[in-house]
Amino acid sequence: MQSTNSIADSGIEYKIAKPSTELSDFVESFWMIENTSAIPHEAVGLPDGRFDIIFSYSQNEPFDAMLMGLGTEAVQQSIPPKIVMFAISFKLLAIEYLLAMKAASRPNNAYALPTEFWGIKKSDLNDFEGFCEKVSEKMLLQKKANIDSRKQKLFDLIYSSRGSLSVKELSEKVFWNSRQINRYFNEQFGISLKTYCNILRFKTSLHHIKEGKLFPELNFADQNHFIREVKRMAGVTPKELSKNKNDRFILLSAI
Repeated sequence: MQSTNSIADSGIEYKIAKPSTELSDFVESFWMIENTSAIPHEAVGLPDGRFDIIFSYSQNEPFDAMLMGLGTEAVQQSIPPKIVMFAISFKLLAIEYLLAMKAASRPNNAYALPTEFWGIKKSDLNDFEGFCEKVSEKMLLQKKANIDSRKQKLFDLIYSSRGSLSVKELSEKVFWNSRQINRYFNEQFGISLKTYCNILRFKTSLHHIKEGKLFPELNFADQNHFIREVKRMAGVTPKELSKNKNDRFILLSAI
């Protein structure tokens, strides 16, 4: 399913599509952003617990491909004028079982990918649906079989609970020692399981904040804990996030 949206009065247009069932363990979504205006759009990118491969070009920059590592903190960003970006957002299992790219696990870093990575050319950024089909075919060919069942169940629980389960609860449900799970997370992704769950819980709370629900809907201890966590992740309180003046917060605008 594909949805199309725009950010009012900014010249920003974007589309989002979900992956096929065969890729749903590895891919969160496909998306594209185009700034049709002649001025940059300044915004804050918020932690989202995913990593991305982005193909782009603009009036001032040639076509290229970038790997954007796992985002764990709010960062000031600029969407350049006349830029077109097509991207794949990945879940964590993709690092080990789809891409075999350790660089993707390094939080908050960006890396240039080879020219025509996965056979994608500038002309492919004229057709979002065709782009999604082309990269999906490539990923299906690269997908590894025989995923560790504990890891698969662990991530199913993490994503289905939206990060609201404790490390202890997750450990008990997948019959995997919590110390071993944290070692796996730190070695493979560069962060602890608890940190990752906190990011997912924050991301989910953005849906509620966008709807004007300025109180905890998930497993926060209380209202003060909710406010502290949102401010730690976003740099502002839930109330300021809900206003989203001038479409300042990218993730809140695009989810």
